Amino acid sequence: MANNAYQAYRNNTVLTSSPQELTLMLYNGAIKFCGQAKKAMEDKNVPEAHRLITRAQDIIEELQITLDDKYPVSEELDRIYDFILYQLAEANMSKDPEALEVATGLIRELRDTWAQIVKPGEKVASE
Repeated sequence: MANNAYQAYRNNTVLTSSPQELTLMLYNGAIKFCGQAKKAMEDKNVPEAHRLITRAQDIIEELQITLDDKYPVSEELDRIYDFILYQLAEANMSKDPEALEVATGLIRELRDTWAQIVKPGEKVASE
């Protein structure tokens, strides 16, 4: 019963969040999956590390395809996302925690920057 309530809460949070808050949630999710993948690597759980890195890659790919190229910063973000994806792929193929840490650090920097721009609960004026 408690699990159903939690799931309903999570669904409601996603449905009622602004696009800016959803972006923040995606960054947080990618960071969480990277941290869990690092733990799986330490535990020598290769299938779980692969699954978690793949989830982080999916999030970064989603952020990348939603870039709006009418803004100059989108080109720079696209390059950063490409590099993050490269580091995640490298970490996944070689189970290299250092590559995973590089990717996680970049995602964390993007998340922290985004969090300063958009405070949770705040609505950003749209054009």
